Amino acid sequence: MSSKNHEQPTLHALLIAADCYLPNRLPEGSYHNLGGCVRDVQLVEDFLRERLLLKEDRLVKLTSTNLGTGAPPEPPERRPTYENIIAAFKDLIQKANPGDHVYVHYSGHGGRTPTLLPEVKGEGRIDEALVPVDIGNSTARYVRDVDIAKLLQDMVTKGLRVTMVLDSCHSGGATRGPDSAIRGVAFIDRTERPSESLVGNPEELRSAWEAQVGPNATRSLTSALRPAEYVLLAACRPSEFANEYAFDGRQRNGALTYWVLDTLKQQGPAPTFQMIHDRVVAKIHETFPAQTSVLIGDPGRVAFQDLRIEPVFTIPVAAVNLGARQLTLSAGLSAGLAKGAEFVIYPRTETDLSQLDARKAWVRLTKVRDSESDAEIVEQFEAEAPEPGDKAALVGAATQALVRNVRLVRRDLKPLTDDDTALLAIKKALPGNGWVELVEAPEQSASFVVRLSEDGALYEICTPDYEPIRLHPPLAVADEHSPQALVRRLVHLAKYQAVLELENNAPGATLQKKLEVELLALPDDFKVDEYPWAGPQPFQDPVPTIRPGQWACLRITNRSSRSMNVTLLDLMPAWGIAQTYPRDSDYEELDSGGEPLVIPLEASLPDGYASGVDTLKVLATVKPTSFRQLTLPRLDQPIPHFQPRKAEDPLEQLLDAVSAERPPSRDASAVTRPGKEWASAKVQVRIQGKPK
Repeated sequence: MSSKNHEQPTLHALLIAADCYLPNRLPEGSYHNLGGCVRDVQLVEDFLRERLLLKEDRLVKLTSTNLGTGAPPEPPERRPTYENIIAAFKDLIQKANPGDHVYVHYSGHGGRTPTLLPEVKGEGRIDEALVPVDIGNSTARYVRDVDIAKLLQDMVTKGLRVTMVLDSCHSGGATRGPDSAIRGVAFIDRTERPSESLVGNPEELRSAWEAQVGPNATRSLTSALRPAEYVLLAACRPSEFANEYAFDGRQRNGALTYWVLDTLKQQGPAPTFQMIHDRVVAKIHETFPAQTSVLIGDPGRVAFQDLRIEPVFTIPVAAVNLGARQLTLSAGLSAGLAKGAEFVIYPRTETDLSQLDARKAWVRLTKVRDSESDAEIVEQFEAEAPEPGDKAALVGAATQALVRNVRLVRRDLKPLTDDDTALLAIKKALPGNGWVELVEAPEQSASFVVRLSEDGALYEICTPDYEPIRLHPPLAVADEHSPQALVRRLVHLAKYQAVLELENNAPGATLQKKLEVELLALPDDFKVDEYPWAGPQPFQDPVPTIRPGQWACLRITNRSSRSMNVTLLDLMPAWGIAQTYPRDSDYEELDSGGEPLVIPLEASLPDGYASGVDTLKVLATVKPTSFRQLTLPRLDQPIPHFQPRKAEDPLEQLLDAVSAERPPSRDASAVTRPGKEWASAKVQVRIQGKPK
């Protein structure tokens, strides 16, 4: 955890809300009036004033109230028109000083219109947009995603710390009823409108968009931005609807706004955006299961503070039924869970999962679906019961099939004797870790072999063919802590293998056949910032060999009739697992029948490695699922020492309980239970450094 200071930073706010849309007619349809947007920003303003002491001279508010009498009561200069919105952004950027915090909140319709940058996004593509109140006039303009990208770039360039909340649709829908409405429309507005932007000229917009979006220039704003010093919370994914609803039975609010405020009011003094988002998603799903809010940015950043807490990626609790002593977790087969896996539930505000007195409950999975799991409460520790948004940490492997065997051997391969005290110390340290077990019978296979170095001074972990695995720092026999450290390394390796083998080969896995993943070569002179790229070409070898610094790309295509949420994991030669894409959100939505997702990848090797094989694993789900809990640090990096406790080491919180037959080696594939709503694919590439 690091911070600049703990004083309350200077805060500026821009609050935009549109309930009344006039004139309200377009050739394709209309943006119906809304009922909860102005109320949204009023509640946000109250919170910022009362809790964060926002001053009057640092607040700008543009609203359009629907009184049912025609035009809104606000004077024209205070309404959220395109001109007023852009002017407010520019004024805010000018007034705020480097290091100040900026909060921007928009509640209103989201719209879609043909892009201003077809040469960047592609012909026939669209701009997602915020909808000004006068959009029914053909001379009015949308606040497009390319405008927002440029404004964000300007704020970040000045050194502002930006939080943006967009409580609007990114695709569209229709009115649902008297107490629930959709903040968007189903059509793409093709009205001819002024093409010039007040934010920047076409070249400036293009530069900002490409700087933010990078090579995925055809992707939408909320799925492609690469934030630096800002965090963006969007109400829903591009293919979904943003709902407003009368949560108190009387007055409407946007679902995102309502639960963000409710969460902020209940959180402790340092809520990270990951904590906030986990609870917001769970709460929205209670009423609107098809609306999933999106977090883009650093999940460890603390809201409204110059403070960052290293996030611990656990599984959010989605729903709780205390009467039945049951709860639902937001992960399932696609994340490697299996019936019988056990978890400890912590408050959503807890950042140190080594605190035993912070635990709320112990639960066990009773039913595992593709992207969700049901669990029974085995034991409740605190009077405060689990609730949606709390976090679940895995406390051991779910099934015996996950357990890896390890064999202890002498260098001369003779049976152990009482004099082999160093190896016997490993035998004593192994029981109870939940991931690896000792085998001694010759007919039993082992995934790992433990022996001593030739001089007897160090421990070695080897593959079944006695190839040593690099350990750093070395584990000295003379160090009394080495046996426990070696067991932690074995657990690490077992978890790595479980993720490597996570596949969906079941006959009913219909989505599996629709996920297409290709590893393609790029030219030697490829530069990632020079777009559009030259066409990538297929490699000739199933496992191609490339050199460090060379570029390749992964092309992911959705051949199904439904949208997929995709995540790319890189299983590295140094036995680490990183989420390579997307870096700043949990998944990327890939539309059905849309353009493929192309991800450029630059080859590299860990320090000390002359060659190695990277395994690129793509995981796709119908329901939004986070796979960050599958990440692992490199094995050859120092592992922190923790006091012994039952599977509460942060490394023990990895979610990789794969329901699989035990493979005889790390190259074998696991066979998972049937699942129709998730898929996986992997490709491998060998990276060969220059010979010494």
